[in-house]
Amino acid sequence: MTKPISMICAIITTFIWGTAFIAQDTGMDNIGPLTFNSARFIVGFFTILPIALFFERKKIKYEINTKKNLFIKYLILMGISLFLGTFLQQAALQYTNIANAAFFTVFYVPLVPILLFLIYSQKIHWSIWPAIGLCIVGVYLLSDFSNSEIMLGDSLVIICSIFWALHIIFAGKFMEKFDIPIFYAALQALFVATLSIIFSLLFEEIIFSKIILESTSIIYAGVFSGGIAFTLQMFAQKNIEEAPAAIIYSLEGVFAAVAGWIILNQFLNIDNIIGCFLIFIAVISSQISPSSKKTN
Repeated sequence: MTKPISMICAIITTFIWGTAFIAQDTGMDNIGPLTFNSARFIVGFFTILPIALFFERKKIKYEINTKKNLFIKYLILMGISLFLGTFLQQAALQYTNIANAAFFTVFYVPLVPILLFLIYSQKIHWSIWPAIGLCIVGVYLLSDFSNSEIMLGDSLVIICSIFWALHIIFAGKFMEKFDIPIFYAALQALFVATLSIIFSLLFEEIIFSKIILESTSIIYAGVFSGGIAFTLQMFAQKNIEEAPAAIIYSLEGVFAAVAGWIILNQFLNIDNIIGCFLIFIAVISSQISPSSKKTN
């Protein structure tokens, strides 16, 4: 897979995440965040598994058996990171507004290079940092955060961004070692769904009639975000390093804003439009920067 194809996969992934934000927000009118996540990732698993078996059936056994311990390690690391990231994001939407959530979630962009250095002693080129700065300013303008108040849920979003950053990092490292992205995405969805079901049974009241009421949001978020987008993320990070990938994923806010404008008739002011352009500039800049280097 070439880098341009990986770029296309990353942008489609981000588009799906951005447009699914509305479904994630409206999908909790009758059910809790853990129940929503349970249903969403079950749908994602059954969406992706047949595709994985069709395209990767011959490779699955060989890939896993040759590096079984490493495969299990990444499944646990990425599964827990994704579970905590998605759950905290869903829970935060109950206690904060979309502007705050959009701004604080983007903290994963600077966290990715910081965590890369702390975990893998991997430095990124200095030229990535201006792109990260542009990205944060862009999201600040896009989210109208300046008109918002700090809310209880914002702390959840900040913690959530840590797990999103870890998931992006582990996805990149996984794709350096394995070549079964579709099957892995299916297993990851099953892992997250299982954890969500366990905790929803402990902390939430599961009523199937209420789940049915949210079926449209669940199906959209499950098929497209929980299934297709997280699969395309794996393809994207085959040829895009973790820090530039995080900057591309910040386009999620742009697509969410455009979706809100088209679907919900939400007005985009001049600051929002400038924010979109700054994020686009950050994405382009990040892709022409030199590669990262590891310390000695």
